[in-house]
Amino acid sequence: MARIGANTAMHGHDTTREVDIESLDLEARGIARLRGEDESTGKVVFIEGALPSERVTFETIKRKPSYEIGRVAHVLRASSSRVEPRCAHFGVCGGCAMQHVEPRAQLAIKQRALEDTLWHIGRIKPEVILRAIQGPDWAYRYRARLSVRYVPKKGGVLVGFHERKSSYVADMRECHVLPPHVASLLMPLRALVESLSIRDRLPQIEYAQGAHVTVLVLRVLDAPTQDDEARLRLFADEHDVQFWLQPKGPDTAHVFYPPSAPALSYELPEYGITMPYKPTDFTQVNHHINRVLVSKAIGLLDPKPHEHVLDLFCGLGNFTLPLARRAARVRGIEGSAALLERAAQNARTNALDNVEFAPRNLFEVTPDEVAAWGHFDKVLIDPPREGGLAVVQGFAALNQKPSRIVYVSCNPATLARDAAVLVHEGGYALRAAGVVNMFAHTAHVESIAVFEPAA
Repeated sequence: MARIGANTAMHGHDTTREVDIESLDLEARGIARLRGEDESTGKVVFIEGALPSERVTFETIKRKPSYEIGRVAHVLRASSSRVEPRCAHFGVCGGCAMQHVEPRAQLAIKQRALEDTLWHIGRIKPEVILRAIQGPDWAYRYRARLSVRYVPKKGGVLVGFHERKSSYVADMRECHVLPPHVASLLMPLRALVESLSIRDRLPQIEYAQGAHVTVLVLRVLDAPTQDDEARLRLFADEHDVQFWLQPKGPDTAHVFYPPSAPALSYELPEYGITMPYKPTDFTQVNHHINRVLVSKAIGLLDPKPHEHVLDLFCGLGNFTLPLARRAARVRGIEGSAALLERAAQNARTNALDNVEFAPRNLFEVTPDEVAAWGHFDKVLIDPPREGGLAVVQGFAALNQKPSRIVYVSCNPATLARDAAVLVHEGGYALRAAGVVNMFAHTAHVESIAVFEPAA
């Protein structure tokens, strides 16, 4: 028998129970049922650290009338997909949830989660399951938000992700999903912050990796002193990074040192696109997967040279600009004025004059407004976790519908909800769907789905 994980406190419960794991939920917890003496279907229990087909004992950490949450105590029968986590902090750090699962098995689990969610919420099955989009399993995070805490009782400053299910900062000394040159900065950053006069007024460091520069944005509640500034300059020179300072909201972030470093950008070489951005802008965490995803989404949408395309939740133009290389005309709509300004600038940078951008809160649009946009041959939707319910309700009500909709999702539950509207109310068919492993070793399930009118 193997002892699993860390922090296996009993939390008031002093017994373990034995169960068989049936499946995983969307947080990568094993799902089992507690059966009574009559062996009838019993209370559901979600068990952290357990995998499908395993038999485990678990400790309860939360008990509710209809379900329980537990943590693996011992694995009695291990899954063939179980592997030894690479990182010493796994089980404590909340940055990863699935390092104990073989990477290819992670893809299968996420695909199953997508299909199950589409069926349970939307009562829909895709006609075709797309091959999973995958990339590097390690060193893939090109942006991250690291918390900073000055904790004298733990030896000083901590820099890292939060502990799992906690507001505490993990005592991280290594990280395998960050690029090595960034992971190697964890301990030097601790020493740097420890040396600053504002060590307890610096709660966060946001990291962004561009094609030619590594940016660290320091969230500073008080202005650094001259001595602090000198230490930051020395660190930047020694470790080849650029510091930004952010005294208030994201729009206050500004370059500190060195002022002449290259601007942040990423490349979409298949489309000849260079995408400049600011470190506080939303961009995809995994640049490798983003390239493949853009190519896949545009391939599935298949815009023709004479077609007009609509890109909703367009951000800084991640899909809009490549689409403009293929279609006659593209319109991007986005709620963030700052991102739209960046998108328009990026279109000019890439010499694209067949694209236009419009501001609109897409969570509040009405079917009449969607109709007033006019006819578009094809549509790409890439919403945040909340999904695009108002938008798809608009498309479902149209008389002249787009011939194809490609929906890029970061939340299977809202995708399933929105897909149900398109299929059951709008007369669309879900032609294909598949997962995108944007966040290896986490429970995040990104996906892509293709809809066409059923008739």
